[in-house]
Amino acid sequence: MHPNLLPADAGEAVWFTGTRMTIKAGADSTGGAFGLVEGVARPGFSPPLHIHHREDEAFWLLEGRLTVRCGDHTYSALPGSFAFLPRGVPHTFRVDGDTPARLLSLSAPGGFERFFAEVGSPAQDDGLPPQAPPDVARLKRIGERFGLEIVGPPLS
Repeated sequence: MHPNLLPADAGEAVWFTGTRMTIKAGADSTGGAFGLVEGVARPGFSPPLHIHHREDEAFWLLEGRLTVRCGDHTYSALPGSFAFLPRGVPHTFRVDGDTPARLLSLSAPGGFERFFAEVGSPAQDDGLPPQAPPDVARLKRIGERFGLEIVGPPLS
């Protein structure tokens, strides 16, 4: 492992299920320790309820508002909020309000960040992709290789 500095506008940017995900650090650059992804999602976005079987996940909300569900708990998150989502526990979130949310997502150990790159496609510009329903069958199929299990719908 070597020290690394990634400029603010750098990273592998992908369009993933209606969001823009920029991989800032991954298992390859952290010796497997963690993956760090900056995500931007439009109002109303919510991924299907899912379980990570290999890694813990944490969010730090930078902009916007979220409702976060983890297990039997539901939280409201404002900018500066931090959420820890342990492996093995079903979770999801929803972007609330009328502005996009921007958050940092940390997964430990690293490796899950490659899921976004594999399911998504290279970002065509700095914005969000066109709105389209997620391909849940594809998410399930590729997610299996990453220890991800989809167990329910998005938050309504």
